[in-house]
Amino acid sequence: MIPSDTLNVTHEDARAIDDCWNRIGIHGDKSCPLLEEHIHCRNCSVYSAAATRLLDRYALQQDERDPVATAVESDVKTRSLLMFRLGEEWLGLATRSLVEVAPLQAIHSLPHQRSRALLGVANVRGALVACLSLVELLDLDGNAAPANGARIMPRMLIIAAHGGPVVVPVDEVDGIHAIDERILDAASQSGAQASAKYTRGVLQYRGRSLRWLDEEQLLSAVTRSLT
Repeated sequence: MIPSDTLNVTHEDARAIDDCWNRIGIHGDKSCPLLEEHIHCRNCSVYSAAATRLLDRYALQQDERDPVATAVESDVKTRSLLMFRLGEEWLGLATRSLVEVAPLQAIHSLPHQRSRALLGVANVRGALVACLSLVELLDLDGNAAPANGARIMPRMLIIAAHGGPVVVPVDEVDGIHAIDERILDAASQSGAQASAKYTRGVLQYRGRSLRWLDEEQLLSAVTRSLT
């Protein structure tokens, strides 16, 4: 689950954001004069700016903290990783490779598929997007881990491959976390995952062994699977 403090957008912040898309935009009365040009609010700079502001808040986690501790933390360089699960394995992918996290969609298989990793296509807001199996690409065991009584929501990650967006289903998304670059630099390359496909390192994070994916190698493999 994504920590509740990460999603804690204050009332003042919410009021400061003009959600015009809900009033005069695609989810409102559609009276916005810019709709004719942009077709959909997500293509408008106003919508993008609001989304960026909210994402910045998630990343910074601007809770009330000790001023001294904040001053020290400001010198720490971090890297943003999306953490997700496939089967029993937790993985981290740089958020710069991520377009969005979407609800699970139906996957439509294609005849004469040339790649074992290609699952088919999925409909993402009216557009057909190629859907790939990371389990196949990474040679993982696809058996889902026990739920342990928790409600688990499978998701689809839309990632920015070289030829365009690609959808990959995952068993669970934990959220986006800012990881100290010193931890990443020291990520262990020993053990069973050291020579695993498309892996930059393995680190321990919040009681989990996390496999940090090499996004460039992974995206190249995605491209090869589509050609």
